Amino acid sequence: YNEYKSYLSFIMAETSPVQILKMAIDKKTSWEKDEFLDSIYWIRQILAIVFGVLWGVVKFKGFIGILMYIVLNLLIIFLYYTSYQSVDEEDYGGHVELAKEGLLTSFALFLVFWIILYTLYLQPLEQLVTG
Repeated sequence: YNEYKSYLSFIMAETSPVQILKMAIDKKTSWEKDEFLDSIYWIRQILAIVFGVLWGVVKFKGFIGILMYIVLNLLIIFLYYTSYQSVDEEDYGGHVELAKEGLLTSFALFLVFWIILYTLYLQPLEQLVTG
């Protein structure tokens, strides 16, 4: 029972993704290391969905689409923590740590949205359902 109780109090103390994103919008946020890394993670997930939908609708193809996503993702996050939040990246593990935080999961999410939307816009829905 005590293990469950301590685990439950740990979960309740965690900051929700919505709270993290609200904090991420505010330039004056005082960040804990884990909260700032969480904000980068969730921003990346939002970027992955937006870019995946956009790439699918615009019908980008191949390596150029992947390369554009990775470059834009890294650039936006870099500008976020250097210009918008103006944090010292060394306090959060340096540029490499911030660059890789959530990158692979956001890349997978981006691919899912890109492939699904590209497929939906490539063929009419009736053809997808009937085969």
